[in-house]
Amino acid sequence: MMVALALLFLGGLTAALAPRVLNRGAWTDREPVLALWVWQCVVAAVLLCCVLAMALSAAEAWQAVRGHVFAPAPPSVIEAYALSADGHPWAGVVAVLLFGGGAWSAAMLTREIVSARRRRRRRRAELRHRAPLLPGEEERSHDRLIVLEGERPDAWWLAGSPPRLVVTSGALGRLRGRQLDAVLAHEEGHVRARHDWLLHCSSALAAAFPQVPVFRAFRQQMHRLVELAADDVASRQHGRLTTALALVGLNEDRGVFGPCGPHVAQLPQRVDRLLGPADRLPLGHRVRMTALASLVPVVPLVVAFVPGLNALA
Repeated sequence: MMVALALLFLGGLTAALAPRVLNRGAWTDREPVLALWVWQCVVAAVLLCCVLAMALSAAEAWQAVRGHVFAPAPPSVIEAYALSADGHPWAGVVAVLLFGGGAWSAAMLTREIVSARRRRRRRRAELRHRAPLLPGEEERSHDRLIVLEGERPDAWWLAGSPPRLVVTSGALGRLRGRQLDAVLAHEEGHVRARHDWLLHCSSALAAAFPQVPVFRAFRQQMHRLVELAADDVASRQHGRLTTALALVGLNEDRGVFGPCGPHVAQLPQRVDRLLGPADRLPLGHRVRMTALASLVPVVPLVVAFVPGLNALA
């Protein structure tokens, strides 16, 4: 039971402190892809702490579960975890609560995916209504670009199989030169990186446990960082100035460059970032941060298996 409590303490400490540490400094704006990876590793570590604590608590509470968890382990390993014959009185309660939390998270993720598919089907039906096929024309899977009639300049990507890039005629009239290519590269960056899954998972965790700081911050940061990462994809292909001008051209009539809410205020910040880019972190620094972030989910495994490894040694 002590190992399970240590894992819960580690997970709670990580969930409380990680947002403060990761939001400190401007390195996430300089390296959004690296920041995405770090956030995923931190959230994975918190979830792994809960899963391992649930398994060990259930093994403490019920002999049947213990037999499955420690089935291939020698007796010395089982003795190292100090599992009592009658079970700890609180072990079953902890295991049930953690299992319930996992089931609730899975339910929220399922709801998020179902809702996203329903919205996607509705938007695809709207696209078929606004851009119907001509008589005798067949829909081809490799046609990924759809042009809609509309005065409002806009462009977006529609996830699914296959993903579609949608642009309005207003955007075609507003954007000049390679600006349209930059917008399409931005949207293709979302498609290639499968940012929709990151957004679904972060939204599900935040909806399931809105009081947990790391999950709440995870959702906020995913919505911001995926846009910065896609901006970088477009700027590497078509230049920062072209990408910035494309963002301005698409959004200048929407009042986003004046007083507005925090979500909309990201657009001026993204334009400023493109026009006044900060230097990237040195390659060695990026490699070290990637390696350290990859080790974060390993820490709960080390905590969980140290008694057994010591017994084997």
